[in-house]
Amino acid sequence: MNQPSGPPVTVIRGRALLGSRIVSDSAVAIAGADILYAGPEAGLASGLADALAGTGAGTLNEVQLAPGQLAVPGLVDLHCHGGYGTDFPSADAASARTALRRMHAAGTTTVLASLVTAAPDDLLAGLEVFAGLAEAGDIAGIHLEGPFLSTARCGAQDPRWLRAFDPDFAAALLAAGRGQLRTMTYAPELPGADELVDLLTAHGVVPSLGHTAATAHDAGASLARAAAGLVAARSSGDPDLVRSGPVASGPSVPTVTHLFNGMDPLHHRSPGAVAAALRAARAGKAVVELIGDNVHLDPYLVATMFELLGAGNIVLVTDAMAAAGLDDGTYRLGPAEVLVRNGVARLKSGAIAGGTASMLDLVRNAVTAGVPLETALRSATEVPARVLGASGTIGTLAAGATADVLLLDAGLRVTGVMRHGVWISEG
Repeated sequence: MNQPSGPPVTVIRGRALLGSRIVSDSAVAIAGADILYAGPEAGLASGLADALAGTGAGTLNEVQLAPGQLAVPGLVDLHCHGGYGTDFPSADAASARTALRRMHAAGTTTVLASLVTAAPDDLLAGLEVFAGLAEAGDIAGIHLEGPFLSTARCGAQDPRWLRAFDPDFAAALLAAGRGQLRTMTYAPELPGADELVDLLTAHGVVPSLGHTAATAHDAGASLARAAAGLVAARSSGDPDLVRSGPVASGPSVPTVTHLFNGMDPLHHRSPGAVAAALRAARAGKAVVELIGDNVHLDPYLVATMFELLGAGNIVLVTDAMAAAGLDDGTYRLGPAEVLVRNGVARLKSGAIAGGTASMLDLVRNAVTAGVPLETALRSATEVPARVLGASGTIGTLAAGATADVLLLDAGLRVTGVMRHGVWISEG
């Protein structure tokens, strides 16, 4: 008798997040890097038989979850500057991979690497490094936070290198990213911002409004322009966008970089960018980032945003920097020195300089604040996957998706992580 020659099949049985619901008696079947079946356990036999027909799949491995355990999709972070001692803006490929492995093992199986504003040569060099990591599958692409940002709302960005839109430099940034630039934070009030938005959307890059002192009118108009550009690019059928940009299958809406942070506070006589972002997100015309680490935002506000905007218009992000996952101390964020005390990262000026929490920390914080677990998880999985143009591929437990699976205990702590069909550990 011929023995099966294909990859082994792993079946995870127990509670799982399937779509928007937690299903008690579920099964997730995996072969190689792909999910073959995800659904009620009662349908496993027929569903698995259909999926395996003619594949020559190998041995069957069973994983029975204990009471209280839960299988969820691997988490997706759209805004991450590093962690575990590694500063992405100044990292080489080897140190970045070391940090990424630890992030993956902590449950964030998909990372968009974020670079802060820096000297032009340093920014171009960073794009080259992380374009290679994206091409190798270590990251999902690059988020560029700057350099076309407001000096009035620069936060931890180095004001020396902030600038108005420069078409030649913008073209050089796109070229250095080699099609791996996925999102770019920009301030809509700067001269040339409309031209920048048009350039980004035409190249399949999602504009992300942030670090801005814009009026509500200017911010709202820019978000609408970005949305129109994304719709036009997605419907163009340009094969280059299909291959290299998120816009071909992604949302037809822009994002907002860490809502409330890096922008004027909401005021009843000067509503500013916050008001425009809230209106756009409530209408489903923007997706807003929330750094739900209980430092950047009060947990009451996080819960309020979920109630007012809905999880489908929110992504939880860490804005993590090199200190994430480590103890207090002195670290780097691009060209800046950062002091971390009691888990809060600040520049010497006192400005908050990134986060130190993990994506799973953000999910736990949201749940503690009163957000339903399924809702919080959606904004850490399915919604950021949609922004990346990867709906149905990551951020979900469904047939045909990549086998990124996170096993949690009753306290929402990691008990197992599978990335691309391989069980991994921090050690």
